[in-house]
Amino acid sequence: MFDVYKIRKDFPIFSELVNGKPVAFLDSAASAQKPFCVLQAMSKIYETAYANPHRGTYFFADAITEAYESARETVRQFLNARSTREIVFTRNATESINLVAATWARQNIKAGDEILISEAEHHADLVPWQQICLEKDAKLIVFPISDSGDFIKEEFLKRLNNKTKLVAVTGMSNVLGTVFPIKEITAAAHNIGAKVLIDACQYAVHYPLDVQDVDCDFAAFSGHKTYGPTGIGVLYGKAEILETMAPYQFGGDMVDDVTFERTTFADIPARFEAGTPASVQAVGLAEGLKYMRSLGFDNIIRHEEALTAYAESRLLTVPQLKIVGTAQNKGGVFSFAVGKIHPQDLAFVLNKENVAVRIGHHCAQPIVNRMGYNSLARASFGLYTVKEDIDALIGALLKAEKFFKDA
Repeated sequence: MFDVYKIRKDFPIFSELVNGKPVAFLDSAASAQKPFCVLQAMSKIYETAYANPHRGTYFFADAITEAYESARETVRQFLNARSTREIVFTRNATESINLVAATWARQNIKAGDEILISEAEHHADLVPWQQICLEKDAKLIVFPISDSGDFIKEEFLKRLNNKTKLVAVTGMSNVLGTVFPIKEITAAAHNIGAKVLIDACQYAVHYPLDVQDVDCDFAAFSGHKTYGPTGIGVLYGKAEILETMAPYQFGGDMVDDVTFERTTFADIPARFEAGTPASVQAVGLAEGLKYMRSLGFDNIIRHEEALTAYAESRLLTVPQLKIVGTAQNKGGVFSFAVGKIHPQDLAFVLNKENVAVRIGHHCAQPIVNRMGYNSLARASFGLYTVKEDIDALIGALLKAEKFFKDA
């Protein structure tokens, strides 16, 4: 049974009171809160087995090496990758995408080639490709989505052609909540010989991602969104592609043999993990992924679908509130505007009511502008979100609407 009230007890931060009241935390799309198991696993490493992995031959070094590589296996299972050789640890999804841009794209994109992305991309899945295109005299092609935020298959296929070398697309929009048909997109791209990168930062939190089933060439996500710590991310890449890629950074642990005249590099994935790795963070990430899997994605999906439907019906009761992003296939992310109230002013009032939401362009300025706004408020859900959080949001929004109306 998925008992969300019991689950909330696994997250110590929800026992904290601010000004004597609980906080309705509705910013999980930015960073999720952490369960005890993540905090305890990381603390245990620091207390009992901290050292550099892969470096020493003593007990602590052996223990952290085993824990670090065990975390890689947990990620492999989470993604259903074929091998741990396909799992590269990075600082975050942004670094994962930049790694592909700086290595695979720099090696393979030529003048006149095209990189295809959607209008809804986060800056981390837009700016790297934009800069590569500028450097290589290639073209960044953007396929539009509908006014409601829906994926438009015809618009995507219209821009996919034999010049397309890479399709980089989000699995789920962090602004609109739109869930993209990543398997269908990948199949179409492969039909014309293009590679595919999935920005799975939002998707991997809410839906199971089977990289063999989707057949994507690359996928990226961050630990801090998947109930793990900051400072750790994942790049999945097909082994046969990673093996062709030059190193991204240079230093310790990514080399095979070094002389003053020449250097040979380690096999994948070590080739892309220069320097002392975020080993303790990797352990925390693994615990976060295990925690999600222990609850069952089917249960998480049912819970979040019910919350999404409830939130939509409740938000529509707020006068002058407009939900931005109403795609048919939508996850628990709601960006919205309330009349002429500036989102900064709105968030100020909500904070006074202990309701935590995000404001701004959410590192996806083009899609926010395309929808007709410079800034939006955003409420987003996690597996621990309850209806009471949404009720608190609605109550605070009604207070804010009345306050600015009377002002």
